Amino acid sequence: MKHFLEVEDLHVSFMGDHGKSIAVEGVSYHVEPGEVVCFVGESGSGKSVTQLAALQLLPVPPAVIEKGRVLLDGENLMEYKANSPQMRAIRGGEIGMIFQEPMTSLNPVKTIGKQLMESIVLHLKYSNEKARARAVELLKQVGIPDPESRLKDYPHQFSGGMRQRIMIAIALAADPKVIVADEPTTALDVTTQAQILDLLTSLARKHNTALILITHNLGIVARYAQRIYVMYAGNIVEKGDSPDIFAQPSHPYTRGLLKAVPRLDDHNRRLVPIDGLPPSPGSRRVGCQFNDRCPYASEACQKTQALKAVGEQHYSACWRSLGDILQLEKKTAEDGAGINEQLGDVILNVEHLKVSYPIHKGILNRKAGELTIIDDISMFLRRGETLGLVGESGCGKSTTAKAILKLIEGTKGRVEFNGKDILPLKEKDFRPQRKNIQMIFQDPYSSLDPRTPVEKLVGEPLRIHGLVSGTEAYNRRVDELFELVGLDPSLKDRVAHEFSGGQRQRVGIARALAADPDIIICDEPISALDVSIQAQIINLLEDLQKKLSLTYLFIAHDLSVVKHISHRVAVMYLGNIVELSDSHELYANARHPYTRALLGAVPIPDPQVELTRERKMLPGEVPSVVNRPKGCCFCDRCERATNKCSFEKPPLEWDENGHAVACFNWQS
Repeated sequence: MKHFLEVEDLHVSFMGDHGKSIAVEGVSYHVEPGEVVCFVGESGSGKSVTQLAALQLLPVPPAVIEKGRVLLDGENLMEYKANSPQMRAIRGGEIGMIFQEPMTSLNPVKTIGKQLMESIVLHLKYSNEKARARAVELLKQVGIPDPESRLKDYPHQFSGGMRQRIMIAIALAADPKVIVADEPTTALDVTTQAQILDLLTSLARKHNTALILITHNLGIVARYAQRIYVMYAGNIVEKGDSPDIFAQPSHPYTRGLLKAVPRLDDHNRRLVPIDGLPPSPGSRRVGCQFNDRCPYASEACQKTQALKAVGEQHYSACWRSLGDILQLEKKTAEDGAGINEQLGDVILNVEHLKVSYPIHKGILNRKAGELTIIDDISMFLRRGETLGLVGESGCGKSTTAKAILKLIEGTKGRVEFNGKDILPLKEKDFRPQRKNIQMIFQDPYSSLDPRTPVEKLVGEPLRIHGLVSGTEAYNRRVDELFELVGLDPSLKDRVAHEFSGGQRQRVGIARALAADPDIIICDEPISALDVSIQAQIINLLEDLQKKLSLTYLFIAHDLSVVKHISHRVAVMYLGNIVELSDSHELYANARHPYTRALLGAVPIPDPQVELTRERKMLPGEVPSVVNRPKGCCFCDRCERATNKCSFEKPPLEWDENGHAVACFNWQS
């Protein structure tokens, strides 16, 4: 059967100092016009390499396409050289590509107008005048306001979501037949993510364009995919229609991915991570590549298993039947709630916190006003509790955390830690308290010194705060910290780049624990990790909380994770808390329109649930603090806003059950 885009038996390897490493082995797939196909799997599974090889975008050397055909409407693209005129016409012309990070993919020294017109002139042979008109039309299609004037702007003058929209416009510039989107929403918050993907899929349907979406977010797959290819260690281990794979995942790896993902409709299910790490391309073994990590492996797994039919248009590369796997799962099921239920007294109380920066003007640099970033925030944490702090990028979550840690100075209000207001303290007076409030940062790689052995990084708080005396006690405590976070102490002489992403985050957690803190602020600690590694870190944080009676302020934009780990949730928007409640109450009975929009934007990894969910798109983006509305901070984007909302700020009002909301019209 002829398919529109078809890849047959693709093999890709990389040549290095230690010989050949196999990255993709025997991958075959197809896509039809107007279809959305998703590739899923952990980092390093070969998803991106497969697509880059098909487009001949891999660097040669070290990459080598050893075997395979790529047929676009019957034309074999492998017959052309990577830099040939035919291949250049196909890339960007017949097949458009949307890369993961728009800031590094867009040229920072060229206006977006020039970058858009370059593709249009090259592939459609338009005149400059006609190309400019086409560029304006494309920016309108992808939702860039005032497109004519913004053509002359540079990439840094746009937000992350707007830059991704520009990348989509460039991919669509020459009316391609296929679009490949490589993790197009990884760094975006949930509402922007939903806007981008809804836009992308609707444009694909409108133009009858085939869309290949690479992602590790199974909620996105459930919401948008018609067919799915699950990849592991360079192989496709399961493929089929989206409803079939979610209803009856047949490969242990697919089932493991689904068990590792927290869901909005879960009730304290303990996450089940996949043990171990994917094999490196240079250490492939004979037989099933998932053998070492599979809880159901047998002797048969020493032999390679090709994809076999397990249903209509549903294939799995596993020796075991689904019935066998289900029986084995019953024996190894893990039950029990994850979060700590033993809560103590209030340990941190924030009252009317405000953070502002002075604005200076003129030659004499005189103060001409102030720019408010955090506007009157109040909240509290009890000992042993996790308070989730959620909201879109730019709403002030991390600024709030830094003000509590006194990494930046709060302008007004009170921050009481163990009953003492720490906000007015000078650095020298606060330093003894600093060890009691620690932070786990978002990016474990950039927050760890790349030249220092991790033993010194973890042990640094011990030395600074004088918590141990003597080399023997120091080494013993460092070893204890490594074991506490699930790391082998024999690894402590290594530097950061010698660890995986999940291991680096464990090092960051060990460093935060070294000072024996009362509170740990977790600033997006899992956003850069694969789903299975995320599950490991979430379970670790829950276990440590129970064992050490830790208190967490957990900052994230993934509301599924926040619901899973938090006792209470505070929703922030433009420097204000607009809703705060018990976690289950908030998700079951959200009152503020912004909270409802956030929840509606979160995809659930179940196609049947996604079909029946009512979902309203939140228009626009968080406004700049420079243009803060006079009344309700959300009124410019709220469908319930009245004239009163434009001029009067609603207070945060509490009911008798501890559910607070800042909205005049939440009951309407």
